[in-house]
Amino acid sequence: MNWIGMWTLTKREVGRFFSVYRQTVLPGLITTTLYILIFGFTLEKRISEIEGIPYTLFILPGLMMMNTLTNASSNSSSSMLQMKLLQQLPDILTAPLSSFEISMAYIIGGTVRGFVNGVLVLLLGILLVGMPIVSPIQTLGFLLVVSWAFSSMGLFLGQMADSWDELAMMQNFFLTPLSFLGGIFYSIQMLPDWAQTLSFINPIYYMINGIRFTVLGVSDSPPLVSFLMAVGMTLLFTFSAVLLMKSGKKIKS
Repeated sequence: MNWIGMWTLTKREVGRFFSVYRQTVLPGLITTTLYILIFGFTLEKRISEIEGIPYTLFILPGLMMMNTLTNASSNSSSSMLQMKLLQQLPDILTAPLSSFEISMAYIIGGTVRGFVNGVLVLLLGILLVGMPIVSPIQTLGFLLVVSWAFSSMGLFLGQMADSWDELAMMQNFFLTPLSFLGGIFYSIQMLPDWAQTLSFINPIYYMINGIRFTVLGVSDSPPLVSFLMAVGMTLLFTFSAVLLMKSGKKIKS
């Protein structure tokens, strides 16, 4: 392992989004605040509680998860695609770094961004509405696993995309719809049977229910299933990204 090389590349990836925090951190906090004000405080007059939880509190874990997975995936995907389009990737590929080490640097960078944004939304919920946390350690641990899963997914998407339009299409037609259909603003118990069945094939549904359980102690599905789904996605996309990096397909072209 070239620890110095991997650390240098990781430091660059982390520093890249911290240096432009107005684009990578603040928008998520502002958007979440607007969701709380518009959907939370407004709809709470119509929907007072879901599963015994005040509506504003019920949607906060979902907003936290949406912010986490969006930032984690966009960081690694945009960084990889930018390096490809600017023809800077060959310089990294010729460095004394293995495909595993390069992949880990990009994935860790996205993981840190997703985790930081998730924690900031968590703190925002505590400050704005006094959101309780049933298990802080499990919450942070689950946020970390999900950040890694979607950071590795983002790296894979960035490797596969050949243009910003392709990457935007993957995100807009996959991540965004699945996030909103994953139960952020509702419990699937409120849906008809056929819609509940469709929710079970949505992987982001399990991410949202997992974080909702660690924060509020309620969930529409077994927490263990959510954890296993997060771990499974982490392993799948991490191995996929590393193997694609090693093969050079869609990377060196």
